[in-house]
Amino acid sequence: MLNIFYGDMPEAIYNTAVYFKNVYEDEWITDPLSREMIADVDKSVVLGSGIIDSPVLGKIPPLSLSGVVKTLMLIDHMPEQIFNASTCGDNCAKWLLKIGEEKDITVNLRHLMDFGEGNFAFKCSPL
Repeated sequence: MLNIFYGDMPEAIYNTAVYFKNVYEDEWITDPLSREMIADVDKSVVLGSGIIDSPVLGKIPPLSLSGVVKTLMLIDHMPEQIFNASTCGDNCAKWLLKIGEEKDITVNLRHLMDFGEGNFAFKCSPL
């Protein structure tokens, strides 16, 4: 289930890029869902756990992925934590819903994200 908390949430991890740098594991990069998110959001191809082929940057390490993809991978691989998903645009909504179908996650948003017109289940806390 996707749980969304809108507004100030002190326990949410705000700087997801720095957090990712300190906690990610190589296996995260080659995970099938991570590969899909990297391909969709960053338009890049995972060649291995330490190298991604970006059409813009060439061969890059995982730390050079976009902050959006890093945040999505943190949410997927650390569902017990609450991450600020405001760095994610509307193109991340489908990935948050997909992760939320697989496991219970809570994200902090500080803007209204467009989740599209389809039906989906989520819990929302105050704005």
